[in-house]
Amino acid sequence: MTERVRVGVVGATGYTGAELLRLLLGHPHAEIQAVVGHSKAGEPVSSVLPSFRGRLDGKVEAFDAASLAERTDVCFLALPHGASAQTARALRAEGVVVMDLSADFRLRDPATYKTWYGEHAAPELLASAVYGLVELAREDLRTADLVAVAGCYPTASTLAAAPLLHAKLADPQSIIIDAKSGVSGAGRSPSPSTQFSETAEGLRAYKTGGTHRHVPEIEQTLSAVASETVRVTFTPHLVPMTRGILATVYATPARSGVTAEEATAAASKLYAGSPSVTVLDPGTNPDTAWVRGSNRAFVSYGVDARTGRIVGQSVIDNLVKGAAGQAIQCMNVRFGFDEGAGLGAVAVWP
Repeated sequence: MTERVRVGVVGATGYTGAELLRLLLGHPHAEIQAVVGHSKAGEPVSSVLPSFRGRLDGKVEAFDAASLAERTDVCFLALPHGASAQTARALRAEGVVVMDLSADFRLRDPATYKTWYGEHAAPELLASAVYGLVELAREDLRTADLVAVAGCYPTASTLAAAPLLHAKLADPQSIIIDAKSGVSGAGRSPSPSTQFSETAEGLRAYKTGGTHRHVPEIEQTLSAVASETVRVTFTPHLVPMTRGILATVYATPARSGVTAEEATAAASKLYAGSPSVTVLDPGTNPDTAWVRGSNRAFVSYGVDARTGRIVGQSVIDNLVKGAAGQAIQCMNVRFGFDEGAGLGAVAVWP
């Protein structure tokens, strides 16, 4: 096992990048060697990210693959979709392990990627990328040099749905996902739809009718779990809070008589050994406040006695288990650290 790992964060000045820095500062085996950000290059870290004043000195750097290769063992890419591929290619050419938090390497099929995101800038790397949802890919991650860290909505949705499909408890064609996210999921760049006056007193769905970019990622992951094609109805909502995702999954049982206890047992078995996922007693309704600021996920199940449908729920912090914490969890597995290293904090409460 490596005792220490030298780390760079590319795209460090956004919400996810800042969350990576916050968690890495408390990691027992990580040494932050580079804080990289294109638009803020040359500015002091303390002025761009005031919460790090006195803890993280120096300036934000411009990206230089060769320089990063000299100083880092692994780089996290907290870049927009479409911007990571070429950066990952340059770092991999230099031998740096890459944890990519964009969607650029999550979809295995270049044609599917093109449909949802446009032309891929480094299609030759797709086959070597390992999907970074640790609870489903732990063994593959141990030797991965390019990790496609799972998205926030796909993580919350998959954690609730996967046990039902893995244990053959749910009809793979019946999955409906109702997901609600805080506004930090939209990133730090200002937008009219995410400013306080637009979100504080309202609740709305968006990207309805199967048009959200996370749909193919969810279906790809759940199809692998089910060993057959899965199609989902996915509706995301924006809620007036900063952090958190609640995903509620509705499924038709694959046979009569499926109980909440069976679903709970299936989840407990699938997630046994995970330091992040806690399976709750049947009928428990988890709250996003229970995971705020942590890498934890709570999963629960119930059955609607009147319709017979299974109802699964999961909650995560979209910036932690849905992004930065998940990436660090992947790093821990890749470098042989305890999987929960640096990620043991419980939620900030109240």
